[in-house]
Amino acid sequence: MSRLNVKDETLGMWLGVIGVALFAVTLPMTRLATGTQGAPQLSPWFVTLGRAALAGILSTVFLLATRSPRPAAHQWKPLGMAVLGNVIGYPLLLGYALRVVTASHAAVVTALLPLVTAAVAAWVLHQRARRGFWLCAIAGSLLVVLFSVLRASQGGHGFGFGFEWADLLLVGAVVAASFGYIYGAQVTPSLGAERVICWVCVMALPVTLPATLALWPQEPIATSAWLGFVYVGVFSMWIGFFAWYRGLALGGALRVSQTQLLQPFLSILASIPLLGEPLDVVTLGFAIAVVCTVVLGKRLSQPQPVPAVSPRAAHAEQS
Repeated sequence: MSRLNVKDETLGMWLGVIGVALFAVTLPMTRLATGTQGAPQLSPWFVTLGRAALAGILSTVFLLATRSPRPAAHQWKPLGMAVLGNVIGYPLLLGYALRVVTASHAAVVTALLPLVTAAVAAWVLHQRARRGFWLCAIAGSLLVVLFSVLRASQGGHGFGFGFEWADLLLVGAVVAASFGYIYGAQVTPSLGAERVICWVCVMALPVTLPATLALWPQEPIATSAWLGFVYVGVFSMWIGFFAWYRGLALGGALRVSQTQLLQPFLSILASIPLLGEPLDVVTLGFAIAVVCTVVLGKRLSQPQPVPAVSPRAAHAEQS
């Protein structure tokens, strides 16, 4: 592998981490925006369509300022899949679920996102990895699930939390996000990371903008809810994808997707000032263990080098 490719893969991995860090704050910010069943704020439909409309306006300005060409005919389908997955499916299902469950509980299910994304990448993009990569992916996902269950039990939910309708919404959100990520990454090399998310948001703008105005809340909304809404519109829906799609394109969707294993822990760290959740030694210990699986999985995802064969040895084998 050339030095340039190794440098691109490293840059792609770091961009993936930045994107994941921005996405990680989505859980607490979405909960702030929607509120709970006992103290509701903005409706999940308004948050879903409003954040897409806000990102769509910013995207229109960006595309016009950069004089970006229109996507080719064969690129509209992947962009449309990204609209369904990242603009509608994931935020809507997440918004409704977070009205019922806490951010820590949601991390139990959304921790499966890296493994699902890798599986979708292998299926859609025909990417393959060695068995060791899948073992690391499974081990990392199990670590995240175990940690999330421990957090839930410490919060008084116990180990028998089970799968309720909110958990099914979270599973649907994971599947939707995975397809959106991979189909967006499919057209990133030709369109560019920034233009992919911009065209995705602009495509949805004829629906999201009028729907946002129609659903505009009539009752007073807390300032913290509006701040959460602005964050998910600007960072979760727009800027985060700049880094994320570029990282998937440079480092490989199958490898870079494993940085999502860090997302539950970053969400918990962000929840300390936003939701008042405590930080303990167990959190740091599990975070270190997950980082190790990500690093090891990245190494094992690279194909083994083929040993060079001397001309004399090759002649001997043919003889």
